[in-house]
Amino acid sequence: MKVDLFDFDLPQDLIALRPARPRDAARMLVVDGDAPFADRTVMDLPGMLRPGDVLVFNDTRVIPAQLEGRRGEARIGATLHKRIDLRRWQAFIRNAKRLKTGQQIEFPAGVTAIAETRHEDGSWTLAFAGEEPVEVLLERAGRMPLPPYIAGKRATDEQDKADYQTMFAREDGAVAAPTAALHFTDRLLAALDERGVRRETLTLHVGAGTFLPVKAEDTDDHRMHAEFGRIDAETAERLNAARASGGRLIAVGTTVLRLLESAADPDGTIQPFADDTSIFITPGYAFRAVDGLMTNFHLPKSTLMMLVSALMGRERMQAVYAHAIENGYRFYSYGDSSLLLPQENA
Repeated sequence: MKVDLFDFDLPQDLIALRPARPRDAARMLVVDGDAPFADRTVMDLPGMLRPGDVLVFNDTRVIPAQLEGRRGEARIGATLHKRIDLRRWQAFIRNAKRLKTGQQIEFPAGVTAIAETRHEDGSWTLAFAGEEPVEVLLERAGRMPLPPYIAGKRATDEQDKADYQTMFAREDGAVAAPTAALHFTDRLLAALDERGVRRETLTLHVGAGTFLPVKAEDTDDHRMHAEFGRIDAETAERLNAARASGGRLIAVGTTVLRLLESAADPDGTIQPFADDTSIFITPGYAFRAVDGLMTNFHLPKSTLMMLVSALMGRERMQAVYAHAIENGYRFYSYGDSSLLLPQENA
C-alpha cells in the first residue's frame, strides 16, 4: 500500500509536551466497532470493559540511553537502542560522519566506548570499556531519551525521569516508553479490579527504531526494526485460559499488541516467546490474539498508524484522527489515549 494513504495534517500545538495531571485525567476517545465515537477520560476505562477481560501491559523500563560525548574535537551523540551483550549496544549516532571504525568516544563520568561496527541502517555497535554493565554506566552518564517531537521543542529535565516511565516498569532495556500505559494510576487499577478486569504483563524492550520515519513510498518496501520480547509460559497459559473462557485480550500499547501477535499460532494460541520480533502490521493483516487496543495518537505515515488502520480499518482511523484533531485531543507520547475495539466476529 502507498504510505501516503496514512498521512494527515496535525497542528503543532496538539503535540503534548507534558503528560496530564493526574495521569488518569487524560482524555480517551472510545471507538467501539461502528458505534459513534465517545469522548471519555481514562478513568472511564473500567466501564468500557467487561468482567473477565484482560489488560496486557509491557513491564519494560526506560533506561537513560542518550549520551553526549566527543571523539577528539568532534561532538558525538549516541542513542542506544538494542542490547547485544553485557558490553556492547547498537546505537544511532549523531554526527556519524566524524566517526570511523575503531575510534574511541569519550562520554561524561569517565565512560568510554569504541565504535566497533557500522551497520547498513547507519547505526553503530559501540563496545563500552570496563567491567560494569552498560546500564550502570548509563545511570552515571546518560539522560532520558525523549522522543524527537518533544526533545525538539524543549529540554529534558528531572521531571521526565518520572513522567517517561510507566508504573509497571520493571525490566531495564527500553529506550522509548510504552506510552499507552503512562495513563495508569493506583486508583485506576483499583477501579479495574472492582470491575473484574484482570491484568497481565509481558516484556518488549522498545527501541529507538520506533521513531524512525517510513522513507519508502510503499509499505512493501519498508524494513521494520527488531526488538526483543519475552512472554513466559505461565503468562501465556493464563492469557489462553482467559480468552477460552470468553474474556477479551486488550493490549495496552502497540508494543504489547506486536508481541502477542508475534507469539500467537494461526489459531490464536499464545506460545511462550523469547526472541526478537520485527513484525510489521498493515491493513489486510489477520489478527490472531488481540481483541482490542488502548493506545495514544500516532505520527502521520508511521508504522503505528498503519497498525491501528489494520485493526480498525484505514477509513475508520482517518475519521478517528479527524475527530481527535477537531476536538483538541493531545497527540503522541505524553498525549491523550484511545480505546480501539474492533467489530466482534468481523
